[in-house]
Amino acid sequence: SSVEESVMSGLFQATDRLERIPMPDADVSYLNDLDLGLPLEVALHRLIADVPWRQENIVVWNKVYLQPRLIASYGDRDTDYTYSGLTLSTLPWTDLLLEIKRRVENVAEASFNNVLLNYYRDNRDSMGFHSDDEPELGPVIASLSLGEERTFVLKHKLNKSAKPVRLKLASGSLLLMKGETQRNWKHGIAKLTRPCGPRVNLTFRRIASIR
Repeated sequence: SSVEESVMSGLFQATDRLERIPMPDADVSYLNDLDLGLPLEVALHRLIADVPWRQENIVVWNKVYLQPRLIASYGDRDTDYTYSGLTLSTLPWTDLLLEIKRRVENVAEASFNNVLLNYYRDNRDSMGFHSDDEPELGPVIASLSLGEERTFVLKHKLNKSAKPVRLKLASGSLLLMKGETQRNWKHGIAKLTRPCGPRVNLTFRRIASIR
């Protein structure tokens, strides 16, 4: 199919419906345009203006780094999320985030109790390669993009013959990662050499209590 051909060539192009991306040892689907019930630019600017963004230190290979983006976490009570030595305190849901969550859940056919927001201010902001494989995270992760289109790269952890998959995440797009995806693949977003506008990513998860 054209989807398979585009993935094999290293770059997946958008469609207007939820479509499975052919990848070994993974269950990844992409929707090009999720209806949020309001213009995408309005949602983007409201989030940029209203969210109390923070830039945190994280620990990678026993070294402390300042994250190259801003973050915030919203969700139900007792859904604080820990990664790379950082525990994010969860803020209560806003009306806007609850409405977005409802629409994401309808497409994902899953329920979520937390959203991690990442604010990429410009081309210098990025996300290093990692997997969302912490034991308290549920089997479905839904990632909504708003603003500047950035390329999301997935690399297989074990199978060296599996080529990296590059997905252009359009504004309003929804990426679903299920099943064994996090166990077998890592993902990241690189810095760009050319200037670009802001992007906000909302990653919806179901965090289980492990206490």
